[in-house]
Amino acid sequence: MSAPTLRKGTLGTADIAFFVISAAAPLTVMAGVAPVALMLGGIGAPVGYLVAGITLAVFAVGFTTMSRHVRSDGAFYAYITRGFGTPVGIAAALIAMLGYNGMEIGVYGLLGSATADTSHALWGIDVPWLPVSLAGLLLIWYGGFRSIDFGAKVLGVLLVAETGILVLLAGGVLLEGGASEGLSFGAFSPGNVLAPGMAAVLACAFAAFTGFESTVIYRREARNPERTVLRATYIAVAFLGLFYAFVVWAVIQAFGEEKVVQAAADDPGGLFFSAITTYVGPWAADLMHVLIVTSVLASLLAFHNAINRYGLALAEEGVLPRFLGRVHPRHRSPYVAGAAQTVLGAVVVLGFAAAGADPYAQLLLWVNTPGMIGLMALQLLAALAVFLFFRRVPHREGALRTVVAPLTAAVLLAGAIGLVSYNVELFTGASTGVNVLLVSLVPGVFLLGLLLARRLRRNRPEVYASFAAEPRADTGDEPEAAEDPAPATR
Repeated sequence: MSAPTLRKGTLGTADIAFFVISAAAPLTVMAGVAPVALMLGGIGAPVGYLVAGITLAVFAVGFTTMSRHVRSDGAFYAYITRGFGTPVGIAAALIAMLGYNGMEIGVYGLLGSATADTSHALWGIDVPWLPVSLAGLLLIWYGGFRSIDFGAKVLGVLLVAETGILVLLAGGVLLEGGASEGLSFGAFSPGNVLAPGMAAVLACAFAAFTGFESTVIYRREARNPERTVLRATYIAVAFLGLFYAFVVWAVIQAFGEEKVVQAAADDPGGLFFSAITTYVGPWAADLMHVLIVTSVLASLLAFHNAINRYGLALAEEGVLPRFLGRVHPRHRSPYVAGAAQTVLGAVVVLGFAAAGADPYAQLLLWVNTPGMIGLMALQLLAALAVFLFFRRVPHREGALRTVVAPLTAAVLLAGAIGLVSYNVELFTGASTGVNVLLVSLVPGVFLLGLLLARRLRRNRPEVYASFAAEPRADTGDEPEAAEDPAPATR
């Protein structure tokens, strides 16, 4: 009897889109980060989200084009292997694990602090954050243990709820005509768009899209993956870019262009709650408090599922221990990889708690930041890999998709990484020494990956030779050796 595998043909376009949009946590990003963007960059902030969305849409052109030619479950690292060769591909795999684990594990601190804030705001009860975070670990483990379609249904409900409350806020503002001066589109004028603080806004905006590219991770479980993955990717990036810009613009109208920046500076954490109380009612502010907690849970579940599939793929490659590649016979989930990831999360959370760290200012921000930079670095490498791949293999794709889009995206993403790194204190609130350490984790892990590749080539040549191999066309499961796209680097 053959070993169980992931359930094929389960996820449609909407299901995959739910996973990637939920990972971005729209409500949490808007209520928690958008006020900081307004405070730093002024009323031109909505344009920052549009620019980030357009940049990532350009990246998606080449990314999804290459997805038609690469069927490996390795997603980012498989693409990068095809473009740069095996050593860089293995290094990219380690960065992917750093990136996705960093983006998830840090959020357990946010879950604890957001739940404590909600409990205090609604009932005046002070709840310690650590038990909440540990309970969240168990809850997310169970969600990942169950079948992928169960997770898609849960995320669909939670995503509709969190985006619905933001639509309710925006609708209330529009129906009332905004503040006393009425609705205005001054946020999109050149003077506001080119304000000095917009560099910081762009850094915040790019961070708000983290995880959108994970559509390709679900290729094996998707129905008609060539179409489903492409559509879900474009839907995710278009929805996030337009929705973020619209909601931030609506909040500007709620306070007025002359007052919103000061309001954000006076109470950044309460800006959205104040707006929805004024334009919808106190009950809506109470509901928003609750939905921020569910938004965080949705983000955790989405990232947990993505990490599990990366762990499964690397275990099947032989890079991680083989037992992590076991799939549950009933739920068809990578349950061992999920359990291992939950244990890792618990170790990190308990470690920060034992050190007396703040769940938001340190566990969330310090762990998330290298994760975010790592995923952006993977996007940059993937964009360059698209260009290199199509220079080496015969194809019928147009130059717009294989040259113009990937190179343009690479330049823009390099600029975005520079902005985030230069403004890293906005994300960490830490000292220069801590910031240097956090940013240097990504190149450090990349170097470690190159050393691992060298060791695998010497000691386990069969694993090295078959890394990121394509599945066989007849079964879709067994790997076959891929063409060597970069023989000099293998």
